[in-house]
Amino acid sequence: MRILVLGGTVFLGKATAAEAVGRGHDVVCAARGQSGQAPAGATHVVVDRDVDLGPLEGARFDAVVDLATMSVTWVRRALRSVSADHWTFVSSCSVYADHSTPGSTATLAPLEDDHDAPMSPDRYGAIKVASENAVRDARGDDAFIVRAGLITGPGDKSDRFGYWVNRLAKGGRVAVPDAPDQPAQHVDVRDLAAWIVDAAEQRVTGTYDAIGPANPLSLVLGEIAGAVAPQGTQLVRVPDDVLQRHEVTPWAGPRSLPLWLPPSHRALMFRDAGPALAAGL
Repeated sequence: MRILVLGGTVFLGKATAAEAVGRGHDVVCAARGQSGQAPAGATHVVVDRDVDLGPLEGARFDAVVDLATMSVTWVRRALRSVSADHWTFVSSCSVYADHSTPGSTATLAPLEDDHDAPMSPDRYGAIKVASENAVRDARGDDAFIVRAGLITGPGDKSDRFGYWVNRLAKGGRVAVPDAPDQPAQHVDVRDLAAWIVDAAEQRVTGTYDAIGPANPLSLVLGEIAGAVAPQGTQLVRVPDDVLQRHEVTPWAGPRSLPLWLPPSHRALMFRDAGPALAAGL
C-alpha cells in the first residue's frame, strides 16, 4: 500500500509511519521537519500545512493518516488536496464535554481556528470536534476516527506515565494521590500505531475511543512499584486537600502529580475501551 502520514516525524505519527514501513508499505511523511525526522525507510516531503500540501496536491494514496494537532483548516485542506481509499483522522477524548460523569458521550460544540484565542483544553477539544465533522462531511461513514486517550511510551514528551516509573524506581517515601476510586487508563503508542495501520489494511471505519482498559490508579501505581521499586519503598497516600494546600497541580505540568485528577475530571480516564478492543486495538 501507498500510505500518506500527515505528520510522521514525532511520537504517534512517527510510530505509525515506522510500523507501516516495517510491514513493507510505501510511506510518505508530510511535515515541515522542524520537530523531528521521518523514520528510516519513509519518504519525507516537506510541506507547510498553513499554506498547502505543496507537491502532494492532487496525489492519490491507498490510505491517509491525518494527525492534525489543532487545526480544522489543515484537515479540510487535506481532504480537498489528496484522495485515498481509506482515511484515518486522529482525534482526542478531549472532544467530550463532560469529564465528571462516566459514560457521558456528549461532545463540545465545534469551534473554528482562531490563532488569537487563548489555548485551553476545551478549545483543543472543540477544534477536534470541528475536524471530525469535516472528515465526516467529506467522507460520510467511510472514515476511521480515532479518539485517542492518554498515549504513552517512547517519544512521549509529557511522560506522565513515565514519571511514576522513574520516581518509584528511586525508592524511598513516594507521595501518591489518595484517590482509591480514581480510574486510570492509557494506550501505548506502539499498540495504537499498529492498530492504525491494521485499520488502513483492513479498511476499518467508525469512531472509537482509542484507549486501553481502565483500572484503579492505586492498582496501576502498585503494579509499577511491584515491577521497579526497590525493597522498602513506601507509597504514602496524600489527600486531595493536602495536595491542593501545597499547590500541587493535577494531571501534568510543573509541580504536578501526573495522572491525578480532580473530581471534576475523574471520568477523563474512564472511557469505554470495549469497542476499540473488539475492533482490533
